[in-house]
Amino acid sequence: MTLLREILIDPLAYEFMVRALATALITSVVCALLSCWLVLIGWSLMGDAVSHAVLPGVVLAYIVGAPFAVGAVVFGFLAVALIGLVRDTSRVKEDAAIGIVFTTLFAAGLVLVSVTPSQVDLNHIVFGNLLGVSRNDLLQVAILGAVVVAAVLAKRRDFTLYAFDSIHAHTIGLNPRLLGAALLALLALTAVAALQAVGVVLVVAMLIIPGATAYLLTDSFGRMLVIAPLMSVAAAITGLYVSYHLDTASGGMIVVAQGLLFGLVYLFAPRQGVLTRAASARLRSRG
Repeated sequence: MTLLREILIDPLAYEFMVRALATALITSVVCALLSCWLVLIGWSLMGDAVSHAVLPGVVLAYIVGAPFAVGAVVFGFLAVALIGLVRDTSRVKEDAAIGIVFTTLFAAGLVLVSVTPSQVDLNHIVFGNLLGVSRNDLLQVAILGAVVVAAVLAKRRDFTLYAFDSIHAHTIGLNPRLLGAALLALLALTAVAALQAVGVVLVVAMLIIPGATAYLLTDSFGRMLVIAPLMSVAAAITGLYVSYHLDTASGGMIVVAQGLLFGLVYLFAPRQGVLTRAASARLRSRG
């Protein structure tokens, strides 16, 4: 009992750990919910693009004294608009347009970080600084998270129909382009919320792994929306506590925990697990 208290309860005596845990939980739920649609639509690379493209916005916001979230949201929307512009006005396909825009904006952000005199370590935006989250940062994450969760839950039926059959969505009076734009806007807001937890480099993992893990466990999209956040929260708690006791990077450890969960599901999922299917095939062949 004493050992259990030392492992689970004692870290929460520190205020920075309480804020880190709250931020990790909020971020995990928001990213996991949105990841379900990104995985179904095939927008994993788009999540990568938006999460990296916000870096120059964060640095410019610091330079002019504005909140980081403002600059990140502006450049997240800018990245989405530029990708659509390149795709729709040239022969360049969407995957190439995404690669061009996000690498250029991310590189511009790295250049700005290198030349901007700062008493704040802007590298934390790149790699995350979960244990350094302030009360204002936590409030910002909570507000952005609430906005995203409210939006996806309110429009989940429309978004789901768009993900499975955009043509049918159009025939019943929905606007697929508008739904796609709304999802991309929510993606930008989610990337901003996750910056404090894992930084722009690892945001993409939190936007892909939970949805992909849930996708291997169920054929029901409704169940995916439950499984993905639950597994993401479990990984966040596990990763944060392990990082505390082993003195490792908290954001990185959370993503490692998510990756390990995916690996277990990939191998042992009841129906889609690689080893499970192999064992079933062997039993059938013997029968």
